[in-house]
Amino acid sequence: MKTALVAGATGMIGQQLVNLLVNDGYYDVVKVMSRRPFDLQHTKIQNIITDLSDVSGLKEQIKADHIFCCLGTTMRKAKTKENFYKVDFTFPVEIAKHTKSLGASAFMLVSATGANKNSMFYYNRVKGDVEEALSLIGFSSLHIFRPSLLLGTREESRIGEDVGKVVYKILGFMFPANVKAIDSLKVAKAMVHFAKQETTGVFFHDSKLMQSFV
Repeated sequence: MKTALVAGATGMIGQQLVNLLVNDGYYDVVKVMSRRPFDLQHTKIQNIITDLSDVSGLKEQIKADHIFCCLGTTMRKAKTKENFYKVDFTFPVEIAKHTKSLGASAFMLVSATGANKNSMFYYNRVKGDVEEALSLIGFSSLHIFRPSLLLGTREESRIGEDVGKVVYKILGFMFPANVKAIDSLKVAKAMVHFAKQETTGVFFHDSKLMQSFV
C-alpha cells in the first residue's frame, strides 16, 4: 500500500496531480493538505485542513511514502519578501523534515526554470535555496521539477503569467524547448511518473524533458 501526500493541492499543478494520483492504482491513499475543504471527493482522498503554520503539530496525519510539493506564490500575492519566503522555502522544508522523520522515501518539488541560489533575482534565489535545503534532508529519492511558464487555469490571476501567455501564443515557435511554456498537466504527469520509478538520488527535470509527457 502506497500513500501520497500533496501540498499545494489547490494550485494549477496540484489539482491536476491529485486527479492523476486518485486514478492511479499505484497509490491507495492520497492525503491532500489544503486551507479549506478540497473540492474533489474520492474514496482515496484524506483531506488535511491546515494553514501549514505548524507542520509538526499535524504529527502522523501527514505520514506518507511519497511527498508531492506544489507550493508557490508570487511577490504580488505575498506582498512581502518574508511572506514569499515562508511559502516557497519554509513550508516545503518543514514538510520535508517532518515527513522524512515519519519514513517518507521520496520527495517531489515543483521549482522553476532559473532556480539558482546565487541568482541576482530574489525569486530564483529562493528557489535555488529550497532545492539545496531539500537535498540535505536525506530522502532516498528527491526529484526537482523546473517548469518554465505554466499553461493552465489558476484560481487567482497572475499578471506576469497572463502577459507571458499572450506573448507565447504569438512567438512561441521561436522559443527553445527548455523555455517554452508548458501545460501544467505535463508537469503533474512527470511528477507521478518519476515518483513511481523508486530511483535513488537527486534528480532535476527541466521543461524540455517534461514536454514529452502527453
